[in-house]
Amino acid sequence: MELLHIDPERLQRRLEELGTFGRNERGGLDRTTFTPAELAARGWLKQKLGDLGLDVRVDPAANIWARREGSDSSLPVIAFGSHIDTVPNGGMYDGALGVLIALEVMQVLEERRIRTRHPLELVSFSAEEPNPFGLSTFGSRAVTGKLKREHLAGVTDDQGRPIDEALRSAGGDPERFEESRRDPQQLAAFLEVHIEQGKRLLKRDIPVGIVTAITGIYREEVTVHGQANHAGTTLMNDRNDALMAASEIMLAFEAVCRSHPADEVVGTVGKIVNYPNAANIIPEKAVFTMEIRGKTREEIQEVLDSWQQRLTAIERSRNCKAERRLLLDQAPAAMDREVIDICREKARDLGFETLDLGSMAGHDATHMAALSRSGMLFVPSLDGKSHCPEEESRLADIEKVANVLLHAIIALDQALE
Repeated sequence: MELLHIDPERLQRRLEELGTFGRNERGGLDRTTFTPAELAARGWLKQKLGDLGLDVRVDPAANIWARREGSDSSLPVIAFGSHIDTVPNGGMYDGALGVLIALEVMQVLEERRIRTRHPLELVSFSAEEPNPFGLSTFGSRAVTGKLKREHLAGVTDDQGRPIDEALRSAGGDPERFEESRRDPQQLAAFLEVHIEQGKRLLKRDIPVGIVTAITGIYREEVTVHGQANHAGTTLMNDRNDALMAASEIMLAFEAVCRSHPADEVVGTVGKIVNYPNAANIIPEKAVFTMEIRGKTREEIQEVLDSWQQRLTAIERSRNCKAERRLLLDQAPAAMDREVIDICREKARDLGFETLDLGSMAGHDATHMAALSRSGMLFVPSLDGKSHCPEEESRLADIEKVANVLLHAIIALDQALE
């Protein structure tokens, strides 16, 4: 019998077609959550799913689900998918590729009349990306019960539009929001395909990335207090400059991250505010955000401990005070060992080399791992680019990873109870 495989040309056509929704004059996509472009893309996706004869529904969090029944109605669901919203001026692969590969898998199974034991469900999660409502991974957090109705109270976008109104426009229901939560007993496994958004696969010329864990994200706001004074009349030894102290603290943070033995530990200072921010006044206060990402809590804590030692020394030497406020402490999420092993085995059967790696970006699978055994596959990203119009992956690599997903789902269907 001919080896089961996806249709790469059909998948490419759909990528390009979905990539027209939200296209801007710079060549990127403005398809942020619950905007007219994203709502139109949702309609397109639902039409494609309905054309396959799948049972399509939108849950109260506006997640799109499409179900294909299995032969044993007592078995839980194997779900797979990603998201179709983008960052502003984003690319056409991030998230959308995972949804369209899931669509392609469903179509191949339908065309070849392959009946799985487990029901299969494609999911397109709502609002995975950061958005004007400040609620990223919105849909997957709703499904896992981490985001509740109370968290929506008073939430608006930067134009004052309430989240409740936006949610209704996409077919959701804020009053029944918590009914989006899935029972863990309903799910046998969840798989997500995503572009890597880095260069590790590309540098090694390996087509299939198998994610072992999704990074933890730890984020603080740090406020450094000094003393304002005249920029001309205050001698250097008499200064208590908050911005210079903050600069030294930030460089110490970078040094700690660079010296950590794990190459997948990264640290970022992404936002700085200076007060009073005048050319002739010594700054009295500087505020910045610092973020650490690592695949284990231990790695993140090692950075924090080392940095705290340096921070204390800088406070003493510069006669300043740093206040730290926790913004986010998202634990790393390990992927399921059985799912990992099956994905690796199917890739090997297909003749594809694989690389085990951690995901340095957050994904919906981060949250789904708390609900069900979960796994992720990465497709190489050209030049490591993502969240920009130049984002791209080679069709040959996409085809390989899509075929691994197809065969992994069939194998999981046989292996899982």
